[in-house]
Amino acid sequence: MKLSTSFLALALALPAAWAAVPLYGQCGGTGFGGETVCVSGATCVVQNSWYHQCIPTTAAPTTAAPTTTAAPTTTAAATTTVTTPTAPSASGFVYTSGTKFMLDGQKFTVVGSNSYWVGLSGLSDADMNKAFSDIAAAGGTTVRTWGFNEVTSNNGLPYYQSWSGSTPTVNTGASGLQNFDRVIRAAKANGIRLIVALTNNWSDYGGMDVYVRQILGANQPHDAFYTNTNVKNAFKNYIKQFVGRYVNETGILGWELANEPRCKGSSGSTSASCSPQTVTNWANEISAYIKTLDSNHLVALGDEGFYNLPGNPSYPHQGTEGIDFDVNLQISTLDFGTVHSYPNHWGQDGNELKWGTDWIIDHAKSQDRAGKPVILEEFGVTSNQPAVYTQWLNNVVSSGLAGDLIWQAGSRLSGGATHNDGYAVYPDGNVYPVIKSHAAALKARA
Repeated sequence: MKLSTSFLALALALPAAWAAVPLYGQCGGTGFGGETVCVSGATCVVQNSWYHQCIPTTAAPTTAAPTTTAAPTTTAAATTTVTTPTAPSASGFVYTSGTKFMLDGQKFTVVGSNSYWVGLSGLSDADMNKAFSDIAAAGGTTVRTWGFNEVTSNNGLPYYQSWSGSTPTVNTGASGLQNFDRVIRAAKANGIRLIVALTNNWSDYGGMDVYVRQILGANQPHDAFYTNTNVKNAFKNYIKQFVGRYVNETGILGWELANEPRCKGSSGSTSASCSPQTVTNWANEISAYIKTLDSNHLVALGDEGFYNLPGNPSYPHQGTEGIDFDVNLQISTLDFGTVHSYPNHWGQDGNELKWGTDWIIDHAKSQDRAGKPVILEEFGVTSNQPAVYTQWLNNVVSSGLAGDLIWQAGSRLSGGATHNDGYAVYPDGNVYPVIKSHAAALKARA
């Protein structure tokens, strides 16, 4: 999800007395026009030039200097040492068989939530464990999270890559990949496997535009991320170090090339030549590269499931964002498909229930045609959530779609409630029982 859009929508919906940016919300950055004052107990912290975030004032900066590895921008990095967390390993790797996920010869049900924030908010081990425990208690088996945070200055919070001019440096220290080791350990302690996105289409936590700006300079089109050789090599270097560290880690279900790749990013800039073929070519190249490093884990694109049907009256079907779901699903080095569903953001106010139902059924048909699993990995509406989600999730079960992950998990931790963008599902909320009931039904499906 594009977080800044939801933050702004939420802020506009609230009375003026509640206009302060909530915990973990966006409070600044290049081109940001929203509220810049954080709620009490939080401080606006610069993550990068585009994204400033409200962080609890009690989140202590890391004092130990991180171990880092410099990354060239024009060639692949030298081989790095591969290490894994010390927590006990699960029994095996998740794989696919036709349209199903499998583990040790048995069906594996992908159901759970998104928690982008669990590794990026300076949480203690206890709070990380509580966050995953809340998801597991609702029947969750899988959590999607961010395996990226690009920064241009160290603000004391976890980050995975920093930039000095055109040179990126991967942070392998306590505030970097060692921090992600902690995320994996906490997930595994609660029986959770992770789907890890490796960059972001949007400016939240850096993403593609940081690569483009740092390497090519300002005012370059967003889609240069997909086509420029130096930019792609820098991203491959990051993948080599991040993915390479976890090749033998069974707590990870799979990798995603990006969160919601499109021709346009947060800046809205794109070249005249960007098309669905641009992203398809990039997905072919990057997914194949990951497979040369790691044959144990599944790989997905991480897209929203947009179709390429010019002239269709529904915006997500028109192909204007540079995605062709059916074509991308045929890529041999992509193991499963991903779908997002936000009818309110996509021109379907008042038609959320039917449009979302049709969207699920359409992608179940795509799943069957391709013979690969497809998951509804993000979804949300802004009103009447229990009723809409109940219907949608019943459709997931009946359509045969392989699984689903709601956007997003919510927990009440030692520093207070995690960020609520209008979609967060807390254990004491009215959506949590719906998710719990659905998880049981999906696991019981043949």
